[in-house]
Amino acid sequence: MKIAISGEQTISVFQLTAVFSMLFALVGFSYNVWRMEITEYNNNVRSASFELLLQLSELESIVYAAHYDKDLVQGNPRKGWVKVNLIADLSMITEPEISAAAKQLQQSWQTNWQELENDETSAEVIVSSIDNTRAKVRQLLKQLE
Repeated sequence: MKIAISGEQTISVFQLTAVFSMLFALVGFSYNVWRMEITEYNNNVRSASFELLLQLSELESIVYAAHYDKDLVQGNPRKGWVKVNLIADLSMITEPEISAAAKQLQQSWQTNWQELENDETSAEVIVSSIDNTRAKVRQLLKQLE
C-alpha cells in the first residue's frame, strides 16, 4: 500500500512505520536515560545524606563528651575537626542548602571549639549548627523521588 503525497512522490506504509518506530525508540531511550540519571542522583544523595546524619551524630557526641563529661579522649577537638571537615566534604555531593549549612557548622566549630570544654554558649552554638544541618538533610531526604 502506498500513500500519495504530491505528484510522483509516494511513501509506503512500511516506510512510515519504520520512521515512527525510530521516533518512538528514540523517545523511549531518551526517557530511560533521563530516568536512570535521576535514579543514580537520588541514590548518591541518599547515601551521602545517611552518612551525613551519622557523622553529625558522632560530632554531637564529641561535643557532649567535651563539654558535659569533660572527657578529653572522647571529646578530643581533633576528632571534631575530622568530623566537621568530613561533613563539609560529604555535603558537596548533596544540594547547595546542605553545603551552606555544613559551611555554617564549620564556621561555628572554628569559632567555638577552643572554649567548648568550659563555655555553655559555645556548646549550644555548635549543637544548634548540628541540628540545623540535620534538619536540612532530613528535608532533602523527604524531597527525593
